[in-house]
Amino acid sequence: MTAPARMGEPAPGGRFGDFGGRFVPEALIPACLQLESAFRSAWANGDFRRRLDDLLRDYAGRPTPLTECRRLSDELGVRVVLKREDLTHTGSHKINNVLGQGLLTLEMGKTRMVAETGAGQHGVAAATAAALFGLDCVVYMGEVDTERQALNVFRMRLLGAEVRSVRSGSRTLKDAVNEALRDWVATVEDTHYCLGSVMGPHPYPWMVREFQRVVGEEARSQCVSLLGRDPDVVVACVGGGSNAAGTFAGFVDGPARLVGVEAAGGSAIGHGVPGVLHGMSSYILQDEWGQVLEAESISAGLDYPGIGPEHAYLADTRRASYEKATDSEVLDALQLLSRTEGIIPALEPAHALAWLIRAARSGEVEKGSTVLVTLSGRGDKDAEQVMRLLG
Repeated sequence: MTAPARMGEPAPGGRFGDFGGRFVPEALIPACLQLESAFRSAWANGDFRRRLDDLLRDYAGRPTPLTECRRLSDELGVRVVLKREDLTHTGSHKINNVLGQGLLTLEMGKTRMVAETGAGQHGVAAATAAALFGLDCVVYMGEVDTERQALNVFRMRLLGAEVRSVRSGSRTLKDAVNEALRDWVATVEDTHYCLGSVMGPHPYPWMVREFQRVVGEEARSQCVSLLGRDPDVVVACVGGGSNAAGTFAGFVDGPARLVGVEAAGGSAIGHGVPGVLHGMSSYILQDEWGQVLEAESISAGLDYPGIGPEHAYLADTRRASYEKATDSEVLDALQLLSRTEGIIPALEPAHALAWLIRAARSGEVEKGSTVLVTLSGRGDKDAEQVMRLLG
């Protein structure tokens, strides 16, 4: 299999080494091809790029700052800086992707978007973009997640989206993706599936990474200004992996160690095996008969039994390593950042922080190292859940 350039365009058919591809029903092949053509055309069009850049600046609030964590750094003995995606409009990196896909929906002449969501941040962002562009929007969300993310469900409805609760399977993110794909098959003439991560059939893993690349490119430039060089370590949480892919894209050709952190109960790299799920070939949690296993995580956004195919490729080629964090470590990390820096992270990026805390204290990350952590979302959405968990 032809290897792609590191975080450049994938090989033909959307392959990242042995991973990726387009494994969808025949009815969706034309839609995937149309989307690939539309994205290629738009991404090469200066007017489209300028419109997106204007929206990212004037609507989403980019560039997001780099924040130095002096008290946390003193505690850990390493220099910690945060890429503050939590400060974007809607509160996470998800807005970068949906603004791009919303513009593409208009370019393709479609009037409706469907989306899946776990933690609700992609659903909120999709509903936001739909309101901005005058599109109808339906968001599929597992019943378990609608309960633990009730505030985000309200936000989506307030923005004019219809939220459909999914009661099949584990009633979490995996099943929300299933229902969104079923909807797309039935309504493809006027509907675009606004997928929220670097997963699914080609061109989604490539396209979403390119829409998120702004995170890594900004962060690298900011690190050079603040630190005078690249950081030693770059860390981001990984479910499907869009914030990590966007971050890594800015540093992949440099010397920094790249670390993705999965939920311990949903660790596809390490516990998964190659398989096909949601239109892509990647590492998937499966039993010996090939049945997909349920992921478990305190975080709705990382509660997914697979991982984006480009992350599988980065792991196989050893350009990035993938670690895991337990629920208890995540709660401790959330509290530590809150108390030392006055920044309450979402549960998802608290996984990245949890690994860093453990690695710094164990010596896996050497004293005096400089570490960039992508803070992909803010903790407002998780406050009620964390309050219950902490008693």
